[in-house]
Amino acid sequence: MIRKIIHIDQDKCNGCGLCAKACHEGAIGMVDGKATLLRDDYCDGLGDCLPTCPTGAITFVEREALAYDEAAVKANMAARAKAADDAGHSGTGAEEPLACGCPGSHSRAINRACEGTGASPAASGASAAPTAPSASPSFRQNTSRLSQWPVQIKLAPVNAPYFNGANLLVAADCTAYAYGSFHEDFIRNKVTLIGCPKLDSVDYSEKLTEIIRNNDIKSVTVVRMEVPCCGGIEMAVKKALQDSGKFIPWQVVTISTEGEILEQ
Repeated sequence: MIRKIIHIDQDKCNGCGLCAKACHEGAIGMVDGKATLLRDDYCDGLGDCLPTCPTGAITFVEREALAYDEAAVKANMAARAKAADDAGHSGTGAEEPLACGCPGSHSRAINRACEGTGASPAASGASAAPTAPSASPSFRQNTSRLSQWPVQIKLAPVNAPYFNGANLLVAADCTAYAYGSFHEDFIRNKVTLIGCPKLDSVDYSEKLTEIIRNNDIKSVTVVRMEVPCCGGIEMAVKKALQDSGKFIPWQVVTISTEGEILEQ
C-alpha cells in the first residue's frame, strides 16, 4: 500500500540516537552508527521522532510500505519491557545511553514558572548565607531567560514546536560574554540560536533556511561582534531569509569588544 512513512537521510544523520530513543514502537534502530528504519510495519507515520532530530535528517515520504501493524508493535514493546525487567532483576539493568553519549542534544522547551527579581537574600528578608572567604568570588543568581534547548545552531532541530510563532535570536556566541545584560536585552522572549562562523566549519544558512521556511517565525534578530569574522553569521541569516522565500522583519545589532552596542 502507498502510505506516509518516515525517511532517514543517512548523509545528514549524525548518529546521536535521539530518534531511536523517541520511537516507542521500535521502528528505528542504530545500524553501523546511523539511524535506520528497521521495519515499515512498526512505523505509525505520526513522526514523534522528527522534532528530536538535530540535523533535520528525518522527513515524511509517501511510498509503498507495509501497513502499520499495531498488534506486532504491542508484542514487540511487551518483549522489550520483559527483557528490561529481566535485566533489572539480574542486577545488570541500566538506562540505555544515547548512541552518541550526548544527552545535551535532546530538544526541549524550558518553562519558567517563576520570574526571579535578582534581589539579594537580604533585600528580600531572607536569611543571608555565611560570608564567603575574601579570596572567593561573590556570586548572585540572576534569572535565565533561555526558553529552549539546545542553543547551538548545529544541534537545533528544524521542526521543534517552540519555533512556531517565535521571535528568533541568532547570536555569535561571544556576544553573551561581551554584553553584560544579554539575557534581559536579547534572549528574553526569544528562541535563541548561537554559533561561531570562524570556528564551525559549516554553512549556517542551510539549517537556518529550513528553520525559517518550515516554521512560523515572526522576526529575526542577529547579534554579532564588531570583529570582521563575525560577519559570517550576519550573512548566513541574510541568505537564509532570502532562500526561505519569506518576508520577515529582521535587524542586526553589533557589539563592541568592550561590550557596547555599536549598531542597532
